[in-house]
Formats: sequence, structure tokens, C-alpha cells
Amino acid sequence: MGMSRKADLVIRDGQVVTPEGIVTGDVAITDGTITAVGGRIEAADNEVSAKGKWVMPGGVDPHAHIEQMSGMGQWNADTFESATRSAAMGGTTSVISFAAQASGQSLAKTVADYAARATRGAMIDYAFHMTLTDPTVDAFEADLAALIGAGHRSLKVFTTYNIQLADADLLRIFKQARAYGALVCVHAENDAIISQAKEALIAAGQTTPRDHARSRPPMAEIEAVERICRFAEYLDQPVMLFHISTAEGAAAIRTAQERGAPVWAETCPHYLFMTEEVLDKPGIEGAKWMCSPPQRTATDQAALWEALDADTLALVSSDHAPYRFDETGKLSAGPDAGFHQIANGLPGLETRLPLMFDAMVSGGKGGAEAFVELTSTAPARLYGLQTKGEITVGRDADIVIWDPEKQVTYGANDLHDNVGYNPWEGRVITGCPKHVLLRGQTLVKDGTFFGSPGQGRWINRRVLATQPTGRSTQEPAQ
Repeated sequence: MGMSRKADLVIRDGQVVTPEGIVTGDVAITDGTITAVGGRIEAADNEVSAKGKWVMPGGVDPHAHIEQMSGMGQWNADTFESATRSAAMGGTTSVISFAAQASGQSLAKTVADYAARATRGAMIDYAFHMTLTDPTVDAFEADLAALIGAGHRSLKVFTTYNIQLADADLLRIFKQARAYGALVCVHAENDAIISQAKEALIAAGQTTPRDHARSRPPMAEIEAVERICRFAEYLDQPVMLFHISTAEGAAAIRTAQERGAPVWAETCPHYLFMTEEVLDKPGIEGAKWMCSPPQRTATDQAALWEALDADTLALVSSDHAPYRFDETGKLSAGPDAGFHQIANGLPGLETRLPLMFDAMVSGGKGGAEAFVELTSTAPARLYGLQTKGEITVGRDADIVIWDPEKQVTYGANDLHDNVGYNPWEGRVITGCPKHVLLRGQTLVKDGTFFGSPGQGRWINRRVLATQPTGRSTQEPAQ
């Protein structure tokens, strides 16, 4: 493709993953934007060689908890600065985190507070899901409508924890989201099933981290997923189901999709590469791997991979939920805490892409194009990050040059977040980010970080790919 002026930067001779396929050639960047792809591009002020390397879009991670309190009352470990540094080191250049409403707080103040934190610290580009926990506050619907209209086009709701919403509130929010044009993201687990299982385990004195998996049985996910799919179908409201962990949950989503329900879903690396056995460690050590839903079985793993291949699951996020393994995080209730007193979550912003690259590109489990679709293109498309997720003329020059030969063995504490441990310690991965660009500027090169706090920009998501089907059984929301 021709160019009107000399490029600022040309990436030379890489294997470039584009929406049209894999091409060997050059990528030109001018003023932070991709201006040419493929073939030989002559004019450039600067050049980077990608010979023998993969050239891929920067990762888009649409599910990360940053500067947020857990459902159990602990603050997570990362600031926007530490979280986005870690993300960049792993090849992620855009993140959607949460603007989490505190009880009694207006949505307008909630978003303003998180925006101020991100403006100060973020080193990659970002957007927010508005986490809705208190629909009784003044001006709730008016704020919701205004914020969605301003480009915050995704909401987060829970069916469990002390921030769960009743079915009536969920339906009301679904209807409002449809009226104003937002995607609803759902943590779908049945709280009553969890409470019953948890109480029985505590009464029996079975409170170690390995008992955590039994406290959140597969049926809790299955029932809630099926219910939310029906709500989405009933009101014709697009829904994204977060962190699917079970074969049955994936099957329920497939069935709903085949009925025409506007339902999408994601899973995470800790469900694709871990089983519940990671919780079975001496003493309280297994708390490092506690997350909700918990890791499941090898059978569930296989079903999740099949669901990704069949497009039942649309993308892979990190669900980065960072808590230190000390009194400020996981062990806030002391070293003898039961599973019900331990914050759920593990870090993942930095490891999501290398783990998936190792499996899909180096290991051949889907290939380079499927890897890019699941970790960059689909998240950008479904959540409305219109300038991200593809190496295409006119898109932001968020680009990662991957070294397919480099092997890394993860260590005990070698990540760049503020968590203090790596849950993948000992795992060997093949393929690592060598050079990471954000809008044409070097963020990471050969393991050195060059970003600065505040350089990340908020992404205005004007349009979503996820739209109602037009088959609503309800009257349109007024």
C-alpha cells in the first residue's frame, strides 16, 4: 500500500498477523497510527528488524481488577502504575478494569474517582466496566444513561458475594442497558448453593485452601449461567459471561447461543492450564491459587479448549485479581485463616499472553491467527475498542514483536506487578514479547520497560459489536 510521506517507523520483514491472514513483510507507523502493511516499504526515519519474529497486535485484556477492593474487603495489591507496567511487560497494551461502585456512592463519582487514578498512573490505554452494586442511590439511572452515552459501554454485576444483586435488580439493569446501549458482564455463580456448601464445610472443620473448590461446586456456576442466559434471551440484552470454568457452563452457553440468545463468554488461563490440584499444598500455601470460580478438572479444561475452538467462548482474559500473600492481602485474617476468610484471585496481566502464545503458537493448539483473535481482536471488537486489536491501516500502532524461540522458566517472584509471587512458578514457556509498542512508542524492548505514568489514554467506546437480536419478548425499555 502506498504512503503519502516517509514513515516515522517501519517494522521490517516480520511474520505479520493481519485480519486477512499472515503476511511476511513490513509495517509502517506514522503519528502513532499504522499507515501501511505488507510488502516492502522504502521510506522510514527509523527501522526495527522483525526477521524471524511474529508481528502481532498488542494484547487487549478486558477483565482486570486494579485499585479495587475485593468482595471480602481486602484492597488488591496493584495501582494503575504497577498493573499496567506488568501488562506491558507481557505484551498487553489495552486493559479494561473496573470502576467499582461502593455502597451509597453515585455512579458519577465512582467513575470520576477511577478515572483520576488511571489518568495519574496508567501506562497503557484503558477503559472501565462500571461495577453496579447499589441501584438505590440517587440519580442511578440518570447517571447510568449519561455515562453509557459518554462511552463507558459495559457494566458488571454479580450474582454472589455481598455485592450480589437480586433477580429483580438484574432484570431492571438489563432493561436499562438495552435502552442505553451497553453490554452487561456477569459474574455468574449461585450464592445460595455456595452458602450451603460453605456452611457445611465450615461446620465439619474443612477450611483449608483445598476445600475452597468444594465450597463453590460446579452447579453454582451451571445454574447461574443458565439463569443469566435466559434473562439475556428474555430481554434481548447482550451479555458477557465472565470466567467460565466448567464443561457444563460452556455447554449451557452453546445451547443459549443456538437458541439465538445474545450471549458471549470468556475463560481465563488459570482454567485452561490449572486444575483444582493447585490448591492442595501444605498448610495455607494453596491460598496463593485461590480464585472464584475455582480451578476445575482436566475434563473441564478439555471442554473449555473445545469451546474456544467452536467459538462458544469468544475470548481469553486474565481476570487479574492481585493480592499479596501476607497480612495486607491473602492472609489479612492471619496465617491460620480458613478458605472463607481469604481473598480470591491471582495475578495474570503479565502472564496471559505468554501462556496462550506458548500453547497456541509454539504448541500449535490453534495457531497464530486464533491466538490473536482470542487475546486481541475479539476483545477489541466485542467491547468497542475500535482503534485496537488489529494490524490494519488506520488502527493504533499497538504492536508486539514476539520472539518465537526464546524460552523462559517462570520464577518465584519475577513479575512486574506488586503481588510478590508468580502463580506459574516453574512453568517453561516458549515465545516472549521482544518489543512492545503503544501507539508507535516503545514500551518494552528486550526486557527493559520504557513507559511512564500517565501516558495511557482512556478509550471512548462509542459502538459495540454486541447488539440486541431484535427478538425481545418484552416491550422496548422506555
